[in-house]
Amino acid sequence: MNKAIRHAALPLLLAACLLVSTPLESQQQSIASGFEPAQEQAIRDIVRDYLIAHPEILIEALTKYQEQQRLAADERRRKSLKALRADLTEDPDSPVLGNTNGDVVLVEFFDYRCPYCRTVAEPLRKAITSDGNVRLVMKEFPILGPESVAAARAALAAARQGRYEEFHFALMATKGQINEATVMTVARQVGIDIDRLKIDMGSAEISAMLDRNMRLAQALDIGGTPAFVIGDELVPGAIELEQLEQKIAEARAKSS
Repeated sequence: MNKAIRHAALPLLLAACLLVSTPLESQQQSIASGFEPAQEQAIRDIVRDYLIAHPEILIEALTKYQEQQRLAADERRRKSLKALRADLTEDPDSPVLGNTNGDVVLVEFFDYRCPYCRTVAEPLRKAITSDGNVRLVMKEFPILGPESVAAARAALAAARQGRYEEFHFALMATKGQINEATVMTVARQVGIDIDRLKIDMGSAEISAMLDRNMRLAQALDIGGTPAFVIGDELVPGAIELEQLEQKIAEARAKSS
């Protein structure tokens, strides 16, 4: 069977597969399906024999189905990004790095205990520094346990002392495990008032901000870190400097 015929026959074969996989339960079901029991069995035999002889058609069908699902998910994500644009880019409580009036907005969801987030931190800083016209919105997304939550709270508390950027990159550059002791050590190193930091870490406002970030990530189907929103595109996973610069350039070209 050539490719064109396979495509034409595919819907019929898939429908017939339902008969192959579903046992005969009653004469009523047979009548409802439009076939007599003997006819149903004949169809099962034909389809089974054909699929055994040509298993590639199942792979073709599965590949097409997966592509349809991917495209549908991409479309849902695009709609969500558009609907949630203000929450992503204009939350007044989200720390902003780079050029606050930049012509390209880049949003990062991250966790301080995520090794991939820590790997991408320095390339990210280089990208926004060298470009000079990127507005980087930071979304604390602590999903790797209580230590991650404590680190996120400390970072947002550091923002109240005007030390978010120093604290953020210093903590990202720290070797080894990130725990509360590490967080406090880094805070001292960048000149943060520790007593005030501890008080602010427990604030209801910071709790509310983390809750908003969590709901926003869920709405965008973000299940891991890092994840970036660059212009109107969601880019999951770690990204290299060259790719990041390319995505920024593409977002700028789309908006111009």
